[in-house]
Amino acid sequence: MTVSTHLQKAPIDLTEWISQAEAARLRNVSRQAIAKLVGNGRLRTLELGGRSFVSRADVLAFERNPPGRPKGAAHE
Repeated sequence: MTVSTHLQKAPIDLTEWISQAEAARLRNVSRQAIAKLVGNGRLRTLELGGRSFVSRADVLAFERNPPGRPKGAAHE
């Protein structure tokens, strides 16, 4: 029995993906900070042609200090 599948790749809108350097400039942080967010899974990535890109939407939506009580704050 032979099973053939033909999967079509969804088109990628490359305007939605930016370099880590561009992401760093956009958020006014270091490239290392962006790389750390990528490593922690906080920013989606796209590997294309041996280069890594991050989601522009994720970068714009990212909050450096999320609302709420800071880590280590004492309970009231």
